[in-house]
Amino acid sequence: QIQLVESGGGLVQPGGSLTLSCAVSGIVFRFYDISWHRQAPGKQREWVSSVTSGGRSNYADSVKGRFTVLRDNAKNTVYLQMNSLKPEDTAVYYCFISSLSLWGQGTQVTVSS
Repeated sequence: QIQLVESGGGLVQPGGSLTLSCAVSGIVFRFYDISWHRQAPGKQREWVSSVTSGGRSNYADSVKGRFTVLRDNAKNTVYLQMNSLKPEDTAVYYCFISSLSLWGQGTQVTVSS
């Protein structure tokens, strides 16, 4: 059974940092591109960042320079390091494998003072 399990969300003050994790099981992890998406209340889910199987990363303009996506193939895990967080980053964050159409369950990030 293939599983994507996100963790690391929480409440953080503006300007703070969080690191999300997406642990993947049931596939040969290193062969797959992984992406992060988020969905804020009342809004559509949006793409945040991607990392290819070869380690190339891309970012939405709204997070470029603040977020970093990393993968650890030995741990079957992708990380999203989020710095300089803003209230508008508040959302449920999901990891996704597009080639398998698989989503994780999401982890809540709330940026508030």
